[in-house]
Amino acid sequence: MPNKEENLRQKRIIRTSFVGIGANVFLAVTKAVIGLLTHSIAIVLDAVNNLSDALSSVITIVGAKLAGREPDRKHPFGYGRIEYLSELMIALLVFYAGVTSLVESIKKIISPETPDYTTVSIIIVAIAVVVKIVLGLYVKATGEVVNSDSLVNSGKDALLDSVISTATLVAALVYTFCHISLEAYLGVLISALIIKAGAEMLSGTISKILGEPGDAQLVQDIKATVRSFPEVIGAYDLILHNYGPDTYNGSVHIELKDNCPIARLDELTREIMNEVYFKHHVILTAVGVYSVNTKDEETAKLRDEIGKLVLAHEHVKQMHGFYYSKKDASVRFDVVVSFDAESRQAVFEEVKNELKNAYPDLTFALAMDMDYGEISG
Repeated sequence: MPNKEENLRQKRIIRTSFVGIGANVFLAVTKAVIGLLTHSIAIVLDAVNNLSDALSSVITIVGAKLAGREPDRKHPFGYGRIEYLSELMIALLVFYAGVTSLVESIKKIISPETPDYTTVSIIIVAIAVVVKIVLGLYVKATGEVVNSDSLVNSGKDALLDSVISTATLVAALVYTFCHISLEAYLGVLISALIIKAGAEMLSGTISKILGEPGDAQLVQDIKATVRSFPEVIGAYDLILHNYGPDTYNGSVHIELKDNCPIARLDELTREIMNEVYFKHHVILTAVGVYSVNTKDEETAKLRDEIGKLVLAHEHVKQMHGFYYSKKDASVRFDVVVSFDAESRQAVFEEVKNELKNAYPDLTFALAMDMDYGEISG
């Protein structure tokens, strides 16, 4: 069931979206009337853009309401990802508006119409610029506070609209004082900006739907929380699965001394899960364990020697999960290779070959791992 914070977030998104709908419908109707009366294609296109912004706000409201539904048998992790689908619809809407505007602007270049601006129309367009700037800043700031990319995108779009309206105003002033019509050409420029904004929104939203790593700071903060328990030597392989804004499930591996009692291990994993959820609102569905040898001095010494050799490589960030089997004369562990390396595989192979040369009597089973915090950064 959605918690109090999630309900407040949803209400704020909806309230902000209603403000956007009201402002954009008012601006769209006003600009459409002025554009038709003055035969200004730029103002008419600006009105259409405001109307698409109002529709974007409607989509945001619907998306927020659907995303807030409780988990059920069909979707046990909730419906939070619906917000990404609403972002995708908004991006497609913006992109479509840009393409349509471009077609209409090109038609006006081929068959131009002479605009007929009045002082009142120019003043109204100037007021619209101010309204769009205030609305854009308000919606974008609210979106950042509640972590809603739909609102952030709407806010950015509104600020872009203020630039477009400013350009329309300049064109009107140029025609009024210099009798040079820039309408159709300005329409092409406006269309190009709208198409660019839509393409960028599409790219960002599709990336989220495909799956992105968790925020770098969140990853590091969760690891710090896990390492804060006295028994935990290290925290590795933290993977976060996103099910909507601020909704994460995940898993982590912890490194413990091999003399940790099984009863304490059970308590510890539960305590870690509870602490991570309390501090970061992330559900850890699994806590894996690597044991660090404390009873066998030979194994501990071998681990230290191999660790120094492996970590001496420039692009090796970490080594963990070390296990030495005397019976099989085998060693296994994970090697974290940085994405800064020109070839991660080449670094990994170099490490393996160096270990084989240094310890010819041992069999090595290495796994190349990645630092999910580094990916996020």
